[in-house]
Amino acid sequence: QVQLVESGGGLVQTGGSLRLSCAASGLTSNRLAMGWFRQAPGKEREFVAAITWYSDNALYADSAEGRFTISKDNAGNTLYLRMNNLKPEDTAIYYCATAPNIAKLVTRTSIDAWGQGTQVTVSS
Repeated sequence: QVQLVESGGGLVQTGGSLRLSCAASGLTSNRLAMGWFRQAPGKEREFVAAITWYSDNALYADSAEGRFTISKDNAGNTLYLRMNNLKPEDTAIYYCATAPNIAKLVTRTSIDAWGQGTQVTVSS
């Protein structure tokens, strides 16, 4: 059973940076995709970024492109999200997730596991 544990959230000022981590356990295949979603109060959960575990193919939401970088440590089974130039509208709970491929991850048609989330708050 896949388990995901996020960390690294916190309070930061506008323009600041944070790096989120997602420690994965129970992965039985490297033929999968992992990614980040976020959910702000009163809003639906939205896709942020994804990467295939066996390659470096990455995909970003428009809101993340150019400011966020998704990366991974295959040996340590850890997923990262580096967030720069943070804005108040980035405030949300950030979740990591796994799926068989990026398409199923982005569309949330086949999510294998979700983490519990980590809070990111950007003050203006």
